[in-house]
Amino acid sequence: MSDDIEILDRLFAGFVIGNASLERLWTGARWAEGPVYFPDARQLLFSDIPNDRMLRWIDGGDVTVFRQPANYTNGHTRDRQGRLVSCQHGTRSVTRTELDGTVTVLADRIDGRRFNSPNDVVVRSDGSVWFTDPPYGILSDYEGHKAPSELDGCYVYRLDPGTGDVEVAVEDMTKPNGLSFSVDETVLYVTDSGRSHDPQGPRNIRAYDVRDGRVVPGGRTVAEISPGIPDGMAVDSEGFLWCSAGDGVHCVSPDGTLLGKIRVPEGVSNCTFGGPKANRLFITATTSLYAIYVNRTGAQML
Repeated sequence: MSDDIEILDRLFAGFVIGNASLERLWTGARWAEGPVYFPDARQLLFSDIPNDRMLRWIDGGDVTVFRQPANYTNGHTRDRQGRLVSCQHGTRSVTRTELDGTVTVLADRIDGRRFNSPNDVVVRSDGSVWFTDPPYGILSDYEGHKAPSELDGCYVYRLDPGTGDVEVAVEDMTKPNGLSFSVDETVLYVTDSGRSHDPQGPRNIRAYDVRDGRVVPGGRTVAEISPGIPDGMAVDSEGFLWCSAGDGVHCVSPDGTLLGKIRVPEGVSNCTFGGPKANRLFITATTSLYAIYVNRTGAQML
């Protein structure tokens, strides 16, 4: 078994491949974030936020600049039509890149007030767009533009696909960050990275039940992430969570059991499943892009 793999529960032994090891595909970022895989093009897009650029890794090829400047883009996903949906710190907005390359602003404010700095995003099968809005892009000029918040907190939002209206979906978190739906979309998982600026703040994964396309009030803590703080995460096809942490990627069961770790030599920001068979875990970690083949497949590959 590779030294990159730490098994804490025997179940995890079946999730990993004995002769598969962690590969560093590229390095050179200041803070790599937001990986999203496009299976039709066999390419991965990700962000280098402080350098204000989006990068593209092509299977079997090099990493090149996809877009620069990029409005300090952070998290990305694909919608059900295969279009890129992104969170931009610089414009404090959620955008969609159309198939012809033009960029459409989906939302940049609620009730006339600008968002803090949309961070991560996921699109549900009904077309609704869900995103987190912590303040990282307005705290300094490093990952956005320093500015005061116009809101009274940091929330998770839902954008209606028909009307474009935005509503608060989750309001009981300190710094909501990464998010993902369960396989059947009845649970919304959200990480809280409140520990980043408060030594007593939360660093957990929260779960919220979803009914009729809306979050049921009141969530529950699934797991505490340590060392480091949780950021982005991915869910595999059987509902297990793969979450970023200070020492790598933690695999957590839906009941909160830490099953094992993929150890990474840099602090991890995010991860996503990709590759032709959706069985390759791509990992953005501080300065680099990593990948490892696992015996799992991603849940939300389009």
